[in-house]
Amino acid sequence: MNNVTPKELPKLDVVVSETRRRANAGVPCVIGEHIQFNEDKLLSYCFAEWKPVVFDMLVVAAAVEFCDRLQRRPTIGWSRDIHLEIPVHEQSLWESDSVKTALISALGFLTGDRWNISFVSRKAAEVSRTQATLALPSGAKAIVPFSDGMDSRAVAALSAIKFGSSIIRVRLGSKKHDQPRKDGRLQPFTNIPYKVKSNERRFAESSNRSRGFKFSMISGIAAYLANVDTIIVPESGQGALGPPLVPVVQAYPDYRNHPRFTERMEKFFAALLNHHVSYTFPRLWFTKGETLKAFVTESDERDDWSDTISCWQQNRHVPVEGHKRQCGICAACMLRRLSVHAAGLTEPAGHYVWQNLGAATFEAGVAPGFSKITPALREYAIAGTMHMDDLAALADSPRHESLIKRHAAQIAQPLGLSNQEAEMKLNSLLRRHRDEWHAFVESLGADSFIRQWTGSVS
Repeated sequence: MNNVTPKELPKLDVVVSETRRRANAGVPCVIGEHIQFNEDKLLSYCFAEWKPVVFDMLVVAAAVEFCDRLQRRPTIGWSRDIHLEIPVHEQSLWESDSVKTALISALGFLTGDRWNISFVSRKAAEVSRTQATLALPSGAKAIVPFSDGMDSRAVAALSAIKFGSSIIRVRLGSKKHDQPRKDGRLQPFTNIPYKVKSNERRFAESSNRSRGFKFSMISGIAAYLANVDTIIVPESGQGALGPPLVPVVQAYPDYRNHPRFTERMEKFFAALLNHHVSYTFPRLWFTKGETLKAFVTESDERDDWSDTISCWQQNRHVPVEGHKRQCGICAACMLRRLSVHAAGLTEPAGHYVWQNLGAATFEAGVAPGFSKITPALREYAIAGTMHMDDLAALADSPRHESLIKRHAAQIAQPLGLSNQEAEMKLNSLLRRHRDEWHAFVESLGADSFIRQWTGSVS
């Protein structure tokens, strides 16, 4: 996991408090200042009964995000040693062995860091809130996280075909259409009800691996409040299994949508809430292109796919004449463009900064008016391209047979499969990804800089 010993890990001590107090041994993280709640959005999580444990869960998720983004990761290695103190309403519950063990197991596995978390009793109870007018679907059966992403939109719509109004969409995005009202009233689980801020202009660390914990925590809260036992993970196979199969050099594998992580979150919710949830992966053995094709073929919401956002880049890095575009060359954008092609669809080139992947050079593929071509963006592009290509190279490769077997064995148990079944499904997924990728690269033309990078120029 690391290239350094535990004693050499960068260390961070953070103390979360209800009000600002004198400096002590830890970095202060004040509720209301560094963790800021939006009252309307928070009310969308408050039903007839106020549950302090839910508020504590939101504070824990926010505090974890604050730590994760505050401490820069080391240049050599990956891990950090993070000590975190959090005030909660019921200290004995959070300090119990079952809860703390499950929480630290989930966080350590997801982020690759060493977490030492302690809980103290709050000085004052959080103000009780209720919103009894919020209406949940009658007989709710499943929670599905819903955001600006393509898989999220597609799987939410496909799940609605299967479950009808018994699906609850927990909104993780930021656009206005992700914050709906019905008859002028706020709907349940409108959006993530908090944001975190540092004392600096920006947080120091951008990897934000704890994002998966935040989204999982939000969906788990929704399942608990709605008394639902199923959470649908929208991610398709390449996005969920690809990052751990082909990790970035020197980086800890990205498990944010992986069955091994969600299994740990299931144990955490059971210990904390005495509520058993099951994360399901209906599109895990499908490519993103296959998911998109099913969406446009089967759903009445089929036109929504073109408005989704896949890009990882921040707005300030990829503006064209003052307007944000998706970069078109990071790993997420490359998977999106590959998937659109595989689904037999097209989208305007103007959706992307790098609008012409068939150009002979990286620089020639950029949109007119974009003036921020940097070495970092070129590295993103190469990494995104090679991630797709390296994932394709795993298919039917004797050299990678042990890797496939190991990963199949790791996900078999959380998914309730035999090792042989998991291996068969994983190999099939990789072959279909390979075929889609090769067809996409071929479509870019013989002179494409993408084909030059992959070494597939004829």
